[in-house]
Amino acid sequence: MSDHEQQRARYLAGAEGAPPVPPPGGYHGARRQASAPPRESAVAPPATPTPEEPKQPANALGWIALAIAVLFALTLLGTLVAGGTDVLYGVTMLTAQLVVVGTVVAALFSPRARKLGAIALIVTVLFNVATVGGMSALQTSAAGSYEGAKTADQKHAEAYPGIKGTDPQETLGQQSLEEVRAQSEELFADIRTRLTQEFGYTWVAVGDEDLRPERNGYGGESMLVEYTSAGWATEQPVQGYARKQEVMAAIDDVVVQHGLWNLYSFNDPTGSGIDPSMIAKLYGSDDPRTQHTWEYYTENYPDPMRFYANIYDLSNDQDGGFLAAREAQAARSGEPLEGLQLVVIASGVLGEDDRAEFETKLQEYPGFE
Repeated sequence: MSDHEQQRARYLAGAEGAPPVPPPGGYHGARRQASAPPRESAVAPPATPTPEEPKQPANALGWIALAIAVLFALTLLGTLVAGGTDVLYGVTMLTAQLVVVGTVVAALFSPRARKLGAIALIVTVLFNVATVGGMSALQTSAAGSYEGAKTADQKHAEAYPGIKGTDPQETLGQQSLEEVRAQSEELFADIRTRLTQEFGYTWVAVGDEDLRPERNGYGGESMLVEYTSAGWATEQPVQGYARKQEVMAAIDDVVVQHGLWNLYSFNDPTGSGIDPSMIAKLYGSDDPRTQHTWEYYTENYPDPMRFYANIYDLSNDQDGGFLAAREAQAARSGEPLEGLQLVVIASGVLGEDDRAEFETKLQEYPGFE
């Protein structure tokens, strides 16, 4: 075996199935090509790092706006705690509010101050004269402690025992609370007896007596009260034009016997002087024959007693609206839906037990009336 054949056998041994090994020196005419370098255009140039811009610190305007807003908020809260409602709405505080708002707005227009300006704006929106002043007003109103801009004379006038525009001597000379109450009860008893005898009506008490303090006209309460009696109502309807006239005529006789003036009709357009359209609105019609409500009145002037006699008649309810109104009222007071009702009201009356104190206090108010 030649040398070439021995070398070929050595290459082929143990290489079953593999492609033949090229001869020494390679195949004739074969050239080895070096890999071409990549084109410059195909390779991206290395990125040049961009230097970070340094953050600009907030300028002095932003800090000033925030400091002023916080300081103003603390001032408002301190005034609120102290109960100075009048101070909150004073010229000084309102002027300071404008200064704060102006500074905050200026900060918002400055790029370097905008962030702190926005924070200052939030503080200003949460704590300003309007919001804190409203809180203070509610606080002082609930506590009854608003003394604000009241002078010593105004505080003194608030305790005036009488009523502005009313001569205190008239108050002392008229019926007392106890006298009005006693006369009312006697008047009611006599009217009930008369109408029961003539028409067979039975009666039910309506509501309770009410005493309401009268304002004195100087910002306080007087020692006088408005008296509203417990009422009385018939348990039967009072219907028909003729029957209503008869009932009111009998009541008129009784009230005159008790020293009151003759009854006066609010619902009758011929004698009341009220515009017929208003009468129709109040009483369902401008004709007493078709009205659902009759309202009669009298008094014992110059004494304070005022007497009312009302008749409610559902048979003249045209559209059901009056029935609904009466049902709502009956649900509140327990009174009958229809029929006759009696009540007495007296304004500016003084209790007998308060008379001495009233006269003593009046001495502190010479010239008041």
